[in-house]
Amino acid sequence: MRCGLLGRTLSHSHSLLLHSLLGSYDYTLFEIPPEQVEDFLRSGPWDGLNVTIPYKRTAYALCDSLSPAAREAGNVNTLLRRPDGSLYGDNTDAFGFSYLLEKSGISVAGREVLVLGTGGAAQTVCSVLHRLGAHIAAGYHTVPPCTETLRRTVTDFFPISAPNRHQNAPIVINATPVGMYPHNGRSPVNLADFPHCEAVFDLIYNPLRTALLLQAETLEIQGFNGLPMLCAQAAAAASVFTGAPVSYEKIRRAEDTLRRKLENIILIGMPGSGKTTLARLLAKDLGRECLDCDEEFLRRAGLTAEEFLIKQGEAAFREMETEILRDLGKRWGTVLSTGGGCVTRPENRALLRQNGRVLWLQRDPDKLALSGRPLLRSTTPRALYEARKDLYADFCDEAASNNADPARGLAQIKEILEKT
Repeated sequence: MRCGLLGRTLSHSHSLLLHSLLGSYDYTLFEIPPEQVEDFLRSGPWDGLNVTIPYKRTAYALCDSLSPAAREAGNVNTLLRRPDGSLYGDNTDAFGFSYLLEKSGISVAGREVLVLGTGGAAQTVCSVLHRLGAHIAAGYHTVPPCTETLRRTVTDFFPISAPNRHQNAPIVINATPVGMYPHNGRSPVNLADFPHCEAVFDLIYNPLRTALLLQAETLEIQGFNGLPMLCAQAAAAASVFTGAPVSYEKIRRAEDTLRRKLENIILIGMPGSGKTTLARLLAKDLGRECLDCDEEFLRRAGLTAEEFLIKQGEAAFREMETEILRDLGKRWGTVLSTGGGCVTRPENRALLRQNGRVLWLQRDPDKLALSGRPLLRSTTPRALYEARKDLYADFCDEAASNNADPARGLAQIKEILEKT
């Protein structure tokens, strides 16, 4: 079969890898401008098709027949060209969102659920929530282009700028693109306005942790990203293409593979703890790109980090370091070695954690390699460690020892990664 993904901009899509894990059909990315979409849908070189932003409603209008899920949601994300040339439209996002809810263990029946957005994704979410017996409210930025089905399903539409109308909602779902790559760091709402919130779902999967989910983490609210939904809807689409039943085992394997591939491995720790050496060894071992903040600093400033600190001072140095982390943190699938003091700026925590698994590389202060470290001219390694150890603990997911030779440090890091 000739299958693929239709969209306007697909350079950061993970569908090629995902469908290679789910089916034995050819899969292509089709970047088509709006004025050519209708012709492509009617006569393009495809047999099965996934559809993404901004063409889901266009595809819906051109279908000759629809699945119940597509009809209820008012949009399609999966198409099949039948032998007679007619177009069949399905909405496998509905299955994907149902899978995400089931995996989370969060019950929505009889509970108020706040859905942010009124586009195709929000319509699908609301249709599933309605079927499960939730009480739904939808927030939007501008006048919502809602279908009549969605209007009947939702009890209240309100501007996202007025969240106080539903501040008691225990469940919040982001079905907008706010916070999605490349606009990382943005959030559609402030969760502090929802004091009774128990769970947050963000359908975005790039970055893995959006600003909304990172805030949920800080507030100790359960948070779930859109990666399980992505994998489950793709498995359901593969079933439409091939006629084979959906395999839950394939969904789980695809999710694990994709998460591991997307997640950066980020090393933090004291100056001289061996982060650069181990990052290079780990990147080579895993076949990943190795990024180094000090090397990026030299490339941008024309000075080493030590030279810049001496000439410009620590405040200017930290500001530029944050800008570097803001850019490198958006990348995925890398090994990143950071500067020892990146933990001194709280805003860097989100920049590292948005796509990364953060490992604290620990070494006894007496064993640190500290030549050429200007910040240590006015303090001792032990005093600097005592000042920073709680910050390292707050930033990291796990800690690994690098007191012995690099080979043992590498083995310990790989053991940690294999367990998660």
